[in-house]
Amino acid sequence: MIVLYARKSVERENSISCETQIEYCKMMMKPEERGEKVEIFVDNGFSGGNINRDGFQNMMKLVRQGKVSKVIVYKLDRISRSLSDFMNILQEFKEHKVEFVSSQESFDTSSPYGELIVKILMVFAEFERTSIINRVTQAYAHRSEMGFYMGGRRPYGFELVPAIIHNVKTKKLNPIPAEAEQVRYIFEVYAQETMSLRRLQDLLIAEGKQPVNESHWTTAKLSTLLRNPIYVRADSDIYDYYDRHGTQITTDLSLFTGEYGAQLYGHTKHDSANSDWSDMKLVLLTHPGLVGSDIWLKCQRKLEKNRQITNSYSNPTSWLAGKVICEQCGHTMTTIKGKPTQSGEVRRYFNCTGKSHKKICPGPQGSVYAEDLENMVDECIAEKLADLKQTGHHSRNVERGEINDLKLKIKAIEQQEKQLLDTMLTGGFNDALLTIANQKATQLKQDRLTLYARMEELSSRKEETDVVINLANSWQTADYQRKKAVAMIVIHKILIRKDGSIQIIWNL
Repeated sequence: MIVLYARKSVERENSISCETQIEYCKMMMKPEERGEKVEIFVDNGFSGGNINRDGFQNMMKLVRQGKVSKVIVYKLDRISRSLSDFMNILQEFKEHKVEFVSSQESFDTSSPYGELIVKILMVFAEFERTSIINRVTQAYAHRSEMGFYMGGRRPYGFELVPAIIHNVKTKKLNPIPAEAEQVRYIFEVYAQETMSLRRLQDLLIAEGKQPVNESHWTTAKLSTLLRNPIYVRADSDIYDYYDRHGTQITTDLSLFTGEYGAQLYGHTKHDSANSDWSDMKLVLLTHPGLVGSDIWLKCQRKLEKNRQITNSYSNPTSWLAGKVICEQCGHTMTTIKGKPTQSGEVRRYFNCTGKSHKKICPGPQGSVYAEDLENMVDECIAEKLADLKQTGHHSRNVERGEINDLKLKIKAIEQQEKQLLDTMLTGGFNDALLTIANQKATQLKQDRLTLYARMEELSSRKEETDVVINLANSWQTADYQRKKAVAMIVIHKILIRKDGSIQIIWNL
């Protein structure tokens, strides 16, 4: 059997078509081979960077079965642009006595010289592939830095409309009123102290606020939406937030005026509690943001806390341990693991020690699952703590625009001071210029202090500072140990009745 193989790259839309490649391959067949069986395999729209292609893998199955006598391709790099992959493939062809022919390159793989030529050709093919990837990456980065929306699935709340940016025809995001209203509602509700992603999802379902596109909200979708800077009206606080995370900010500081949304692109590295954003870039786009920076940042702080305490909930014991009592016998109930379900899930439930250890109690009817009881008590404690707060007089609204302008000016001065200091330390000035530089540094410091004083003046314009002991917010972000400590204080005991119902007896 003779195999004709063709591949068209996703990286080069103008590359020769698979149909044309096959015609070139047919021209390489000898007259005496015309009567042999011919099998054609095509991978249309696949990169040569890896060999995970359906057509290629099907061809190699036939090779390994010893059914192929010859493989013909248009060029070497149609098989692979990776030198290591290509040499492994070539070795397999040798082992199964498969002749390998390229219509555009002449070589004899049976001789050491021919094999050397093939390797050199593949080095250049791999170099070309890397060059293509670099050009695409650089073009992507350049367009991103110019404020172009870089495609992908449209963010919920926006539509793509034609636009001209920097004299280039492109598309920009435009808010869809109904969807944008839902987005604002989601951020405002989640920013509340005691609201979790799960409760937010339940609330949206209960209120019939499902996505306008007829899909369904999940906690994963909500989390992704809430993290996206596309929705925020990016100001100096957003600049500082991403600057602290090590993000490369490509848009000039002065443009963070609290009007436009932003786009984050690149690859983030996650560890157990934090995200490394040093390889990420942030750029302002041209569409209006939907959510104020204060609400957006509240949501980010909650989401970051969620990441830090995620592992706490997989603890084999419960933070309610020692508080759960069987009403029938008065003995404590401890958590044990149940049998795996059909899906393989293993759930913890509370077991009466009077039943399992002392054999003096039938125990409650049904299973009291630890996660369900924890969630119920969690909400009850949150409601209790929400009432335990002192609130002073509300402060008057401060003009956010002027505060943001002051922050931007201070940030710009700090950058100038850093640049000036770096230049002075490298010895880039003679004595005369050094004197001028010192005068400039003194002036910058004075300007910065003046701006800080103005910020303090604006911030102090309020009737009386709020005094809020916000225990509910602390509870919302508490880890396993803190939840256990608070439960010991506020709960006297939790009674599990014979019928499985629950009564909480409070210390409050």
